[in-house]
Amino acid sequence: MPDDVKTLTAELARDPQSLVFLRLGELLRHKRQFDAATRVALHGLERHPHQADAHDLYARILADRHDYERAFDEWDMTLRIAPHHTGALKGLAFLYFKVGDLAQAEAHLQGAYRIEPDDPSIVQAFAVIRGEAPPPPTLLPVAEPEPLLSRDAPPPRDSVTAFPEAQVFAGLEGAQEGLLLLDAAGLVLGGALKTPDGVDVTEVVAAYLAGVSQEASRTAKLLGLGGWRGLSAEGQSGQVHLVQPTPDSMLLVVRDRSVPLGRLGMLAQRAAQASRQWLERQR
Repeated sequence: MPDDVKTLTAELARDPQSLVFLRLGELLRHKRQFDAATRVALHGLERHPHQADAHDLYARILADRHDYERAFDEWDMTLRIAPHHTGALKGLAFLYFKVGDLAQAEAHLQGAYRIEPDDPSIVQAFAVIRGEAPPPPTLLPVAEPEPLLSRDAPPPRDSVTAFPEAQVFAGLEGAQEGLLLLDAAGLVLGGALKTPDGVDVTEVVAAYLAGVSQEASRTAKLLGLGGWRGLSAEGQSGQVHLVQPTPDSMLLVVRDRSVPLGRLGMLAQRAAQASRQWLERQR
């Protein structure tokens, strides 16, 4: 990029209302200076809360940092402000692809294609979600995953039960609220579930989920869909998302209907990453 960080920073300092923060934030993002890029994006959003490109910039920074839930919210806000924003449409397509919702991923790409049919990145993205090409690094540049759990976490112990359940989802939004980690046999490894009335249904739900993974795999195979990556279900008062953090574990995420299914999928992916890290420490 021709822009220089010092030059753009000085320009923004002279005029804090300037939209130059968009170029500066993008430049810092490409340099992977994510803390600085975040400060610039938030600075801009404070002054331009209805600027679609500002929300798009912040969403891309969040996605780079693997904070997919908040990235989803920011891209959703971008489209509320500017329904034809192709950057947000491509970003949401990427997030839906990450959680295995290929139908939604393709639908958002179709929307972007209708607006910018000459954009080669959209054609390339179609090939990726249809399994015709591997994901290129330019589909949506992201940094290396940052650990969701503390680097100072205690060393592994000999048994799973030796770890307090709270450590499984440490640092996650609603850490012990509607998150349940099970092994393949339905044994509860962490988390808990309660009804809206406060009744603990953890063990009952775990018993019902035993064998679900095998059934999902069998169904996907019969339909020629490949391996299953996630299952979502909507209820009258809430919705659930089921994923496999590892081949021999399952994770159930439950939230009320105010949480969009796409955002629920993002939360499930973060919780799955935390679960994988926790399970690894048990070995």
